[in-house]
Amino acid sequence: MEAYSNQDISKLNEFLKNELSAVATYDQCIEKVSNALVVRHLAELRSSHASRSRLLRDRVRALGGEPADDAGLWGSIAKLVEGGAAAFGEKAALSVLEEGEDIGLQQYQSGVDELSEATRLFVSNSILPEQRRSHDTLGRMIRAEA
Repeated sequence: MEAYSNQDISKLNEFLKNELSAVATYDQCIEKVSNALVVRHLAELRSSHASRSRLLRDRVRALGGEPADDAGLWGSIAKLVEGGAAAFGEKAALSVLEEGEDIGLQQYQSGVDELSEATRLFVSNSILPEQRRSHDTLGRMIRAEA
């Protein structure tokens, strides 16, 4: 069980880092976007990522681990957004977010198989459905803007 816990903690922290980065990226995009409806939708998506961060942090603690507190893969995406949305426009900012949502979904789908059964169920039931919803919602937003 100890090996599973350490492996689960490591993978969950990887997921957590990406969620923390997603929150930061959404924060930056929200600051750059002027369309009130788009801002409202982005704020809802940001809130979903923040909620997932809390769930992942709680799960890591429940497994006896120390939750990550720094950015993951989305961190590089956040750096692209910082200042860039003003130069490239809202559509570019949404495209960057979409890329992050795509990567996040792929990571959850591929990483879930590395987890113990209990943690796999947690991710499959509590985290992955919200990631799919965020991914799909942002895709619909982008198609509506086109």
